[in-house]
Amino acid sequence: MVDRTSGVPAYRQIADDLRSQIESGQLAPGSPLPSERDLVETYDASRPTIREAVKLLRNSGLVVAQHGRGVFVRSHNLVTRLARTRLSRSARAENKGAFMGDAAAGDFVPNVSVEVRVEAADERIADLLNIRPGAEVLVRDRVMRADNVVAQLAVSRLPRDLTQGTVIEDVDTGPGGVYARLEDSGHVLDHFDVFVSARMPTVEEKSLLQLAEGSPVMAVTRVANTADRPVEVNDIVLDANRYELHYQLAAD
Repeated sequence: MVDRTSGVPAYRQIADDLRSQIESGQLAPGSPLPSERDLVETYDASRPTIREAVKLLRNSGLVVAQHGRGVFVRSHNLVTRLARTRLSRSARAENKGAFMGDAAAGDFVPNVSVEVRVEAADERIADLLNIRPGAEVLVRDRVMRADNVVAQLAVSRLPRDLTQGTVIEDVDTGPGGVYARLEDSGHVLDHFDVFVSARMPTVEEKSLLQLAEGSPVMAVTRVANTADRPVEVNDIVLDANRYELHYQLAAD
């Protein structure tokens, strides 16, 4: 019940009470928040007040909204990324490369939505792919969810001369993904260059990842190369609260 005489806004009192339930485990990670109707009845408050309380919890990173399903207590389980083996041919052959490999290691249910388009390469992409600025590149824009919560954003760009007329330009590229299809076409991967940094998210990234105020993201740029040329630039944005990067490096 809200104390109308305390001088503390009702929505803050409600948010504080729900926060206490989350921190005590009464509302467990991954569990749904009570419905708006139930919260109105529980706290004897208006719907706008309840919405402000839930908004405060979302801005604090304690809950996440899932479209069409409701609001859930955020799970704080880390997704560990093993950077040496997840891009191997053997992992791709088992359909455990990249995000699918993260899912197998982290025991979560993966879901990936894909948008495919063609655009002109800007100077940065042209430099990384060793093509001329303005040349066509295929763009594969992906939103990746772990147990229905957005955990990663990834945008791959490939020279169009490698992808035109291939299933790489389809939403579903088949087992092993883009890298397997590149190798099917004779473009055998030789090595990857990976650049990792931390930064503050864009407005769109903050919204998609449902980040708390002030939360940074990990930004990873991965360039896939054959022995002759770079064939893909993948810009990945990770929720820093959900990921840790684990590197296994040979000592020789």
